[in-house]
Order: sequence, then structure tokens, then C-alpha cells
Amino acid sequence: MKKSWKYLFILTALIIGGCANNDQAVEEAEELEQAEEELVEAPSLNTYPLTGLETEEEIDKRVIGVTINNHPAARPQSGLKDADIVYEILSEYEVTRLVALYQSELPERVGPVRSARPYHIDLVNGYQGILVHHGWSPEAQVRIERGEIDSLNGLAYDGTLFQRSSERKAPHNSYITSEHIVEGVMELNYSLESEVTPLTFHEQDDIRVVGVAGDNIEINYYNLNRVHYEYDEQSGYYHRYNGEDQTIDLENELPIELSNLFIVETGHTVLDDQGRRAIDLTSGGRGILFQSGIAMEVNWESRDGQIIPVNDGQIVPFKRGQSWINIVPTDPGLEKMVTY
Repeated sequence: MKKSWKYLFILTALIIGGCANNDQAVEEAEELEQAEEELVEAPSLNTYPLTGLETEEEIDKRVIGVTINNHPAARPQSGLKDADIVYEILSEYEVTRLVALYQSELPERVGPVRSARPYHIDLVNGYQGILVHHGWSPEAQVRIERGEIDSLNGLAYDGTLFQRSSERKAPHNSYITSEHIVEGVMELNYSLESEVTPLTFHEQDDIRVVGVAGDNIEINYYNLNRVHYEYDEQSGYYHRYNGEDQTIDLENELPIELSNLFIVETGHTVLDDQGRRAIDLTSGGRGILFQSGIAMEVNWESRDGQIIPVNDGQIVPFKRGQSWINIVPTDPGLEKMVTY
């Protein structure tokens, strides 16, 4: 049997050290080598690409993007606590919808699921993900039906994969479980594996951020929808509120805790009398990145479809953990819509 160099090193050391005989030295060396082989090696760690958190799990899971209702009748929502990234973006008039991206894990139950808009497609496509939605606007329907994104639509699975909650009224009551997401994806022959381009993260949680105080932030979506975030210095996380109501996860009643809040402004154009919008997610512009209770004025760029904070052309790293990206119109803009 071929012996390792470590075995030979141990054997030599025992002989030089004065063992009674060579047989004893061989026996002790073999016992030491066997003991080493039986030691359980520490597992190598991977890093989730959208949170920067370490894991022993495989990280080649495909991103699942879910359009989530944010109407007052839909709150509190299910599954937000498990999201890696959540986009908040205007739908019609002052109403926002959430596009939650899941890669590190899928929530046991997510919803209420709502109808898709064209820019939801763009956001999820930035991560080569699958869009889970219940319905669509006319333009989104055209784009989805011509195959611009892999889509799991509640219109085709209402009452089967998508279940209606009796505790809420339609259209604020469509939910889907992680098992049903996987079942639907497999039925549609979509891949559940993908190599996801990682975001850039600080290596440590205790970071030094240069900026001004950013521990209490309000975003005013046309006076009728006010969102604010409060920084908890003890935990190191921001908590989110709609008006006076703290954002919690309905499934476990735990508060949403985010490490990064990134507010960006971009062009919004109202298209019709229904208030539908075209939203520019490619041109870049101004933004404010909030981390550790500090606000930094930065810019944003679309890099391969992902909205990224930059400063002088260099990527500004995120803190590890969940990120929320709030998108606001250039008119009226950051100065009038955001206070901190």
C-alpha cells in the first residue's frame, strides 16, 4: 500500500524519537494516520451571489422573481423575509408593486401574487430568472407570449398551483408555495439551475461608510403611499414601514430586516388613462445608498440588466444580507420624494 508523505514523516519522527523498535514505530504511525483520516474536514463554503452570505449549500440555483401585491388590502405579505432582493416600483397611479428575487432560498409560501408589467420582466431578466405572476398588462402579455422570459402565470393555474386565500378578497388573495413553484417550473420544462452573476459585497459586516446620517428615511409616492425605513443600530438592520404599519412577514410575523436600501430615480412615462407606465431601467442616473445608518449619494448604472450603485464609475459594494431597491420617478425626483 502506498503511504502518504505525512505517514512517512510521522514514522521517521517516531524512530528518531527513540521508539523501542521499528515495528512499534510503524504501528503508531499507522494509528496516527488512521486517526487523521477519520477527522471530518470542515466543509468548503460557497457565497450566495445576491446576499453575499456564506453557505454549505450549492449556489447554482436559478433566480425566481415574484410580482407581489403591495395594495393596503394585500398587507402583510408572505415570503418577503426570505427574498434576497426586493424591488419596489410604481404600477398605476400611486400604487407600488414589489418584485422579490429568490435565489438563496424559496419561501414556503409567497404572495399575494399580482399581475406583471413590462419592467418587471426587465428586472427579472437582469438575473436570467423565472417570473412568477398572476396576470399581465397588455404589453407584458405580448412580451411574455413571445418568449422574452420564462414565466409561471397564475391565469393558467388558478386554483391548482396558485391558491386563493379565503381571508382576503380578489385580486389580493393569490398565493403559491415553493413546492408548486418547482412543480410548475418542471411542468414547463424550465431549468432550475443557473450560474448567477454575483453582486459586489463588503468582506466584513463592520464597514466604514462615508456620508451623512441616514437612519430615518421616508419615500413619498405622491402623498398617498408613504414608505419609511428606520435603522436599528443594535441589530445593524433597517426596518420598513408602510405609513405607521411595520412591514412583517405574514407567515411568521417577523419584521423585515434589510442591510441595504438603494433608492434610485429614473424616467417614468404615463402611457394611458389607466395610469400604466413605461419606466427607464437602462439609462442610469442618481441614487442614494443607505447602509449602517449612513446615506451616500451615488449614481446607478444598469450592468447586464442589474441596477448597481457606482461612484466615479466604480461599483460601490453592498453589505451582506437582504437589499431593497426603491425606484422613484425623476419628476418630482429624489429631492421632493425622499427625506432623511
